[in-house]
Amino acid sequence: MSIPQSGGGPIERPEQLAEYLAEGCKPKEDWRIGTEHEKFGYCHETLNPLPYEGLRSIRAMLEGLRDRFGWTGVEEAGKIIGLEKDGANVSLEPGGQLELSGAPLETIHETCDEVNEHLREVQSVAEEIGAGFIGLGAAPHWTHEQMPVMPKGRYRLMTEYMGRVGTHGTQMMYRTCTVQVNLDFGSEADMVQKLRVALALQPVATALFANSPFFEGKLNGHKSWRSRIWRDLDADRTGMLPFVFEDGFGFERWADYALDVPMYFVYRDGRYVDARGMSFRDFMRGELPALPGEIPTLSDWADHLTTIFPEARLKKFIEMRGADGGPWRRLCALPALWVGLMYDQGALDAAWDLAKGFDAETREGLRVAASVDGLQGEAGGVKLHDLAREVVAVAEAGLKSRARPGAGGLVPDETHFLNALQESIASGQTPADELIGKFHGDWDGDVTRVFGEYSY
Repeated sequence: MSIPQSGGGPIERPEQLAEYLAEGCKPKEDWRIGTEHEKFGYCHETLNPLPYEGLRSIRAMLEGLRDRFGWTGVEEAGKIIGLEKDGANVSLEPGGQLELSGAPLETIHETCDEVNEHLREVQSVAEEIGAGFIGLGAAPHWTHEQMPVMPKGRYRLMTEYMGRVGTHGTQMMYRTCTVQVNLDFGSEADMVQKLRVALALQPVATALFANSPFFEGKLNGHKSWRSRIWRDLDADRTGMLPFVFEDGFGFERWADYALDVPMYFVYRDGRYVDARGMSFRDFMRGELPALPGEIPTLSDWADHLTTIFPEARLKKFIEMRGADGGPWRRLCALPALWVGLMYDQGALDAAWDLAKGFDAETREGLRVAASVDGLQGEAGGVKLHDLAREVVAVAEAGLKSRARPGAGGLVPDETHFLNALQESIASGQTPADELIGKFHGDWDGDVTRVFGEYSY
């Protein structure tokens, strides 16, 4: 989840909302890659989630990373809640999931080096305090009552509100993890094409990265329970957004959509002002009940944009949000997939050719099918395994065309980061399928065995 935004002055014209989004347009040479991933921390002795306080805790992890590896602490109400260094930050999800939001980098070689360095740092500090970390899309056996609550005002407001508007909101907040990549666009037309491809093909990412077949100690009937959770969370701010595919879509239409998403909060003087369910349109008129007479700033608008949770999200960049958290090597495969599709025009056109014939029903059907059946899913006559094979081939061609070398020129391009996905395409098996096989085999139904075999 995002940290409070800063630096925006008062909104004096409605046009500023779309203009804010348009400021994200960059020439191709300035396009960057930002990879984010979340992971669960746990105590080695008990396999319980790490609390915020104590010798084995999230606080100890943050302080250890700060003191040993040169991060700068971020505090809220006197408590450390995150870290910053070199354009990257480490933050906390509501249940203590530790998230790296990577710096904007030029190549997947660089972003993968960043991920690897971060996980080595986390591993080093965790071992010292008797903790471990694991990449899964959903907590395998913890109940809601076992989950700690991080000391962030934003989360206190969201927790109560989630219970009003959906059935799975607190599960998302406290017991799921994701990996995502944030990518740039060059113009409004480029944004539109990329966002349409991102939404239409997000089920492919969900299927390939499916890694949450367990919940509360048993199989849950889905390859990606995390994706299932998002379907019944809050209809006002989630989904596949059919309007993005309508004629005339652009920055202004996204701003209009975002204005109608109910608010959570306004951040003022280091605290979160409760604005749950209130209207940003009223805020624009100075009629927000929480702050009567005040008009919003662009920082408020930026904060509000972080409270919208569709399968792909527009800010000053596009976020690909459909993948489960997972094994170490797959953390580099996700940016490889989307960079290959998005950062070469020939590949982007080919990706759109694959998806442009889908209607809204097919797109939503694929979303559901990916959650339930992974690569074995099917909707509207489209088989996800076949579609994924074509999508990964397009991504590979895009990465070859980019031709960004690594390892001092010894590696000619970024295509090897797709290896994990190509193995899944060849076998038809995703991480979830592997876990289910273990559950029925060597683990004899004991999901806690996952910690010993799959921790970082």
